[in-house]
Amino acid sequence: MKKYFVMMMAAVTFCLTACGDDDPAVSPVSSGTVVVSLTGVSGDMSNIEITLRGVSTFTVKANAEGKASFNVTTGVYEATASGTYAKNGMIYTANGTAGQVVVQANETKNITIEMKEAKNSQVIVKEVYFGGCPKDQGTGDFSNDKCIILYNNSGQQAVLDNLCIAYTTPYNGHANNKNYGDDGKLSYESEGFIPAYNGMWWFQGSLTIEPYSQVVVNVSGAIDNTQTYSQSINYANADYYAMYDPESGFTNASWYPAPTAIPSSHFLKAKRIGLGNAWSLSNTSPALFIFQTQDVTPAAFADDANQLWYDGGGTGAVNACHKVKNSWILDGVEVYQSTKVADSQKRLTADVDAGYVSMTNQQGHTVYRNVDKKATEALPENAGKLVTGYSADPSGIDAEASMKNGAHIVYMDTNNSTNDFHEREKCSLR
Repeated sequence: MKKYFVMMMAAVTFCLTACGDDDPAVSPVSSGTVVVSLTGVSGDMSNIEITLRGVSTFTVKANAEGKASFNVTTGVYEATASGTYAKNGMIYTANGTAGQVVVQANETKNITIEMKEAKNSQVIVKEVYFGGCPKDQGTGDFSNDKCIILYNNSGQQAVLDNLCIAYTTPYNGHANNKNYGDDGKLSYESEGFIPAYNGMWWFQGSLTIEPYSQVVVNVSGAIDNTQTYSQSINYANADYYAMYDPESGFTNASWYPAPTAIPSSHFLKAKRIGLGNAWSLSNTSPALFIFQTQDVTPAAFADDANQLWYDGGGTGAVNACHKVKNSWILDGVEVYQSTKVADSQKRLTADVDAGYVSMTNQQGHTVYRNVDKKATEALPENAGKLVTGYSADPSGIDAEASMKNGAHIVYMDTNNSTNDFHEREKCSLR
């Protein structure tokens, strides 16, 4: 037994002497460097995460130019990149992969990942109030108190140049639409534009909207209308914007009383087409859209006679429209009057808005965007802040009550108003 013990100790002593630094079992782990460059993305890429998966997993964020460096253990990796970035009012989702990245000891491996982009508008139409409200005396309605609310549907600041607002023809969804061909398609669909009818409006300079924040644009009656009609809207707010440009020819005093409290720097500019003295957004069923002119100012675009198109094949000024490229359009919403849905026809093409939302006018109602339940609940800062039980929204989330509670709301944006909007009983500004 004693002899056996001595032999075991000798073996251990031999092993401790023989097993040196060159033995893989105890040597330092070998490593190499991987430098990743992203291509195919034109914006700030600092929000894109790059991951190497292999022996271990490593994740870092790219810099603004789309570069990142890893010091990793040797082995074979797959590289993936994914993230979002904002540019010119759009949110881009970018993804890319590169497989079989072999990392050897003390080597610098340079790889390029070609990114593929998909885009959604960063700024969307959150709400449109246009149908009017009951007068206090119980008879009739008041409808010169319209507004549009734009919203930054992302966690990144939005800066938009050349932002414009327009609606298409005809005024009402149930009106006789002469722009359909024998093939059942809108005549302008194949040409890639949407006609802007009755003129257009644009912001004087760049518009900045903070993450998960909104901008109120008064369409008509930029005053405290509640002084006369208690169910109307008070627009006497210096943070609001107003469609107010008498020099354009939109001079109807009942539509455009001098704004109260709203500074002149927040007045939108306009180009009038036709004979009307007001930009008469339908009070039953408008088809509204927002867009950015590219490589031309809104004023220059509006004055370019080559961009004119005539509704229904007409030739007079009353039929004139601006041809707005589909690629310029950030968002759109098509509305049908609730009692005339069967008589209504689409005016916006499917790539702008594939559906419609119905609404009852003259009751103070509004069309309001649905909450993206999954995306909203996924925001960690919303824990304990979301208010539920709101049945008009398929998500069940009361967006306005939740925002007052400090929550950030992500709204649905599928380019289909049937999925994205509902009729709300009163404007959120009340």
